Amino acid sequence: MKLASLFSVPRSGAPGVRPRDDELDLFGLTHPGCVRKENQDHFLLCTVHPQVLVHATSLPDSQAVTAPGQRIATLMLVADGVGGGSAGSVASRIATEAVTQYVSSALRGYHEGVATNEEQFVTALRAAALGAHEVVRAQAESTRERRGMATTLCLGIVVWPWMYVVQVGDSRCYYFTGGRLRLLTRDQTVAQQLVEDGAMSHDDLRTSPFSHVLASAIGASEANPEITKVDVKERGSVILLCTDGLTKHVSDEEIETAVRSMTSSEQVCRALVQLALDRGGSDNVTLVVGRALKQRQ
Repeated sequence: MKLASLFSVPRSGAPGVRPRDDELDLFGLTHPGCVRKENQDHFLLCTVHPQVLVHATSLPDSQAVTAPGQRIATLMLVADGVGGGSAGSVASRIATEAVTQYVSSALRGYHEGVATNEEQFVTALRAAALGAHEVVRAQAESTRERRGMATTLCLGIVVWPWMYVVQVGDSRCYYFTGGRLRLLTRDQTVAQQLVEDGAMSHDDLRTSPFSHVLASAIGASEANPEITKVDVKERGSVILLCTDGLTKHVSDEEIETAVRSMTSSEQVCRALVQLALDRGGSDNVTLVVGRALKQRQ
């Protein structure tokens, strides 16, 4: 399958129609929690468009020719920093900025007609995560106070009708469709690795002291990006990304219940953050939610 086809408008009679920008319901929220003084999480929601830069014109209103054009992709990202002092916040900020620049540049290149296939696209996404990893490591080495800083990264890239999820660490991406919530990512923790190796039961996973010890992170000694692809063309389906500050206190079943009854992305973000806070808010809590609204009949 050629990636270029993902940017095209469906032919007449093709199933589904790509949502317009005004049909997207997107919201993100972060909170330091009830215990930590500093918020080391970062999030980002953005859409990528072809850009027109006006350098000179005789037109009285240059905005008339600077419309962003048809959306190429939607980016949803959360990052959970690790490090003493403000280093964790620096790591998550740098990773967010770096990976967004890498990915948006690649998306614009593909939109302009660069021939590529899906395998090359996935390779580019992995390279973007590893590029962010190297940027964070370089910054950590440049200043003593930043030594050892790292961050998780969970990025959802919707190039309609597909979403590609780039995951490093234990922040998560969920997809709700057909009344059911699916976890699309795998926690890259020591506890999860022990379960997969048969050294610990799945029942002990949540209470294990290793459940939040990262085996892979951006800026750490090892970063292993994992890429997942899912069809998201179903109108009304919901994408939710979050840091572990939410899932430490709120179960998957409770997230599913909240999403099933949501009235808007903002409403469900605020409800889930508040639920985590009501249960102690032991960590920074961050989530982003997006959906394409159902078409009116």
